[in-house]
Amino acid sequence: MVGKGRSPPKQRVQLHGGCFRTGSLGEGRCADGSTPCGCRRSGIIEWNVWIKQSIATLTFGLDPELVTGVWEGGYNFFCQDTHSGGEADMKIIRVLWWYYFSKLIEFMDTFFFILRKNNHQITVLHVYHHATMLNIWWFVMNWVPCGHSYFGATLNSFIHVLMYSYYGLSAVPAMRPYLWWKKYITQGQLTQFVLTIFQTSCGVVWPCAFPQGWLYFQISYMISLIILFTNFYIQTYNKKASSRRKEYQNGSTATVNGYWFAESLHSSVQQLQCSK
Repeated sequence: MVGKGRSPPKQRVQLHGGCFRTGSLGEGRCADGSTPCGCRRSGIIEWNVWIKQSIATLTFGLDPELVTGVWEGGYNFFCQDTHSGGEADMKIIRVLWWYYFSKLIEFMDTFFFILRKNNHQITVLHVYHHATMLNIWWFVMNWVPCGHSYFGATLNSFIHVLMYSYYGLSAVPAMRPYLWWKKYITQGQLTQFVLTIFQTSCGVVWPCAFPQGWLYFQISYMISLIILFTNFYIQTYNKKASSRRKEYQNGSTATVNGYWFAESLHSSVQQLQCSK
């Protein structure tokens, strides 16, 4: 009870993501009675899933619009300038603006990694790819917002629908055992880079009014991504697959229905430790 002449302590209640906080200095509890750590993690995961699905939904809508604009403008696959498509150019510009906006949302991944303390995911590849894409597309939208710029964005939007759908599902622990197709997304990304180099090179061999400097820059940038993503693929899939085969032979890893659960088990243990 509060004695006479004493005012009750200030109480603070915050609701977010099925979580409430009450108390004078941050005593936090989740709605189900779990600890503050689990509460914060729950809210972060919810926002992370929302971001992933927002990007997947946004990029899913970009591809049909880009393909339609290219068809309507009679774009030349080998080389297309930035001023001969008429109204189709304006349509492409509007769609590519949303594509540029999606790069900003994607960059937020880094902040979610920090909040979830997934520092191992903040790699050179991750920072380089997301930071450079955001800046490069700022220049694209200011100087070459249509024409030959459409091709890479079209391929990238398709790959990102698959990739962010995967990441959104992977945030749900119950779905992780069924997500065996991550390496095929990386293969798709590498294929995208090679196709973009081929199409960009066409603009160099059969030039048009599209700035040649941008074409050479894009080829160089795609080569840098191929090097980094190939290294990631080798480190993530080839070496881990070899290591898991050895563990399996030693009887240290269990398999169920042909799927490996070592990574899922590690993630589950981390979540349990956080909720204690």
